[in-house]
Amino acid sequence: MRDYVEIGIGREARRAYQLNDISIVPSRRTRSSKDVDLSWHIDAYTFDVPFVSHPTDSLASPEFVIEMGKQGGLGVINAEGLWGRHADLDGAIAKVVTARLDTDRAKEASSAEDNAVKTLQELHAAPLDHDLLSERIAQVRDSGVTVAVRVSPQHARELAPVVIKAGAEILFIQGEIISAEHVREGGEPLNLKEFIGSLDVPVIAGGVADYSTALHLMRSGAAGIIVGQGVTTSDSALGIRSHMATQIADAAAARREYLDETEGRYVHIIADGGVKTSGDIARSVACGADAVMLGPALASAAEAAGYGYYWQSQTAHPRFPRGLVERFGGGFSFGWGLDDADAAHAVLEQLRAGSPSLETILHGPSTSTRGGHNLAGGLRRVMAKCGYTDIKSFQKVSITVMR
Repeated sequence: MRDYVEIGIGREARRAYQLNDISIVPSRRTRSSKDVDLSWHIDAYTFDVPFVSHPTDSLASPEFVIEMGKQGGLGVINAEGLWGRHADLDGAIAKVVTARLDTDRAKEASSAEDNAVKTLQELHAAPLDHDLLSERIAQVRDSGVTVAVRVSPQHARELAPVVIKAGAEILFIQGEIISAEHVREGGEPLNLKEFIGSLDVPVIAGGVADYSTALHLMRSGAAGIIVGQGVTTSDSALGIRSHMATQIADAAAARREYLDETEGRYVHIIADGGVKTSGDIARSVACGADAVMLGPALASAAEAAGYGYYWQSQTAHPRFPRGLVERFGGGFSFGWGLDDADAAHAVLEQLRAGSPSLETILHGPSTSTRGGHNLAGGLRRVMAKCGYTDIKSFQKVSITVMR
């Protein structure tokens, strides 16, 4: 029975739960972690681990996306980010980080946030060069890893043919909030059912936050749906917060109904929001997710583009930016200056020095006891402790609520 509370006269609200509110309950049987299979199969593609990187330029350099694929996960490129706007991609990223650092050292946090966001907006104001974008997508394709590219619902009709021609094998149609039909006055509505049906590649769409929208997207023909909005610190800018445990469970209920409707068509659920540790990943799967989208959890990787800083794609919105440019790497002393290009370069290299590799974050070995490294090993161990050997069966594990 759903849990509703009265928040005022005549107004009720449903109680929802975050991942940290959920606890996994081990069963009487345990297994060896060596017997656990973390592989994830979606459409014709198989991945060794159920991890997808968030489509943000703060992670996705070409090197990062390629390494993500080599480590068994799926790296996602943001087609509307800096990849197709600036030939010097590293230089553009460095400008954002330097803008944040320039005032971080003076401990003017709000000013630092404003400067970094302003710099992002200025960089995103450059026109999108389809040839440059295609060239960089082709670079990833030529490496042999699976190529996944994100477009927004607003620009899907325009950009999907471009990125697919360049080599995209999986298309993400992702916004902060998405529906099966994107409508705008004076423009042609994007009907996802018709649009997905016209494409020759599998589509993963999201984010969604409720049962009805999840079911609607499944009926549009998506191979997978993204649950959550990938929010970090400023998730209340629109009054929308991610209660991931409840949202994933609702989407899983929609999947069960859709399975009955279609007599067996399975749509994958990818959890995107609040997933930073192996414990968060395990709780996401326990609530019904097939895979997780990782953002801040990967920001400290040496291969990540942002030197340990992280931001979401919507942070660069020209009129209403959401999210911050935040540091998710290790500690750093600000006893230095950024007076010239050489000094700034030295600082950026210092930021990256000592960063763990993406392999360490995903597969270990780890010396951290907080669950932020060896994410695959942590998930494999909790599944073994509970007696499960694959992702789908682990979705049936017993859980309790901690509040």
